[in-house]
Amino acid sequence: MAVYKVTVATGDMAEAGTNNSISITLVGSYGESRQTTVSFLFLPGKEKSLSVHCGKDLGPIVLIRLHKWRLFLEDAWFCKDVRVTAPNGTLYRFPCYQWLEGVTTVEVREGSGKKLVDDKLHILKEHRRQELAERQEAYRWKNFAQGWPRCLNVDSVSELDSNIRFSRVRATNFTGFLILQGASHFLSGFLLRCSSWNSFDEMRTIFSRTQGRDIGGCLVCCPLPFPLR
Repeated sequence: MAVYKVTVATGDMAEAGTNNSISITLVGSYGESRQTTVSFLFLPGKEKSLSVHCGKDLGPIVLIRLHKWRLFLEDAWFCKDVRVTAPNGTLYRFPCYQWLEGVTTVEVREGSGKKLVDDKLHILKEHRRQELAERQEAYRWKNFAQGWPRCLNVDSVSELDSNIRFSRVRATNFTGFLILQGASHFLSGFLLRCSSWNSFDEMRTIFSRTQGRDIGGCLVCCPLPFPLR
C-alpha cells in the first residue's frame, strides 16, 4: 500500500471558492490512483489536505486530474495549485491557476519545465496535443475590417472562457473607473465639446483634475487615476 499526501489550494480572489464536489486522480509513470474526493466545500485562500491510498507505487507523478461536478447549482472554482508528496518524500508541484466551470475534468502537468523531446510517456505527448488543440479552438482569429488588426472570433466577451476574460474583480474595477472618468469628462465639458482644441493650455483646462505633466519633454494629457511620481 502506497500513501500519497495531497494538498489542494484555492485562489484568494473573490468568489474563488466553491461548494461543488472536487475529486482528484494521480497519474504516475507506473499507473493511476482511483478517483478520490477532496471536498465539497472550498473557501478562497484556503487549502485542503487528504491522503490518497494506492495498491502499488505509482512511480514519478507526471499528471493530476481534477474532476468537478455540481450537486445542485453551478459554482465555479479557481484552483491555485496542487502539491503531492510521494511515500519516499518526493514533492511534486502542479501549478493550475485556472477556473473550473460546470461538470469538467482538467489535467495538469507536473510543474518542471520540459520540452517536447522530454515527453517520453505517451500520456504526456497526448496531453500536450490536446492542450494545443484546446488553445487553437479558444484563440480563433477573424478580420474585423479590411486593414484592421485581426481580433478574436467571438461576437461577445461573454462567449470567452473565464480563464481568457478579465478576472471578476479586475472587470468590476475597470468598469467603475470608466464610469468615474466618463462623469469627470462630462462635468468638465469634454464630452459635449463640438469644436477642436485651440492649444495645449486649453487641453490642460479640460483635464484640470489630472493635469498634464511633462515627461522627457513630452506632454501627457491623458486622464490618470493617480498622480505620476
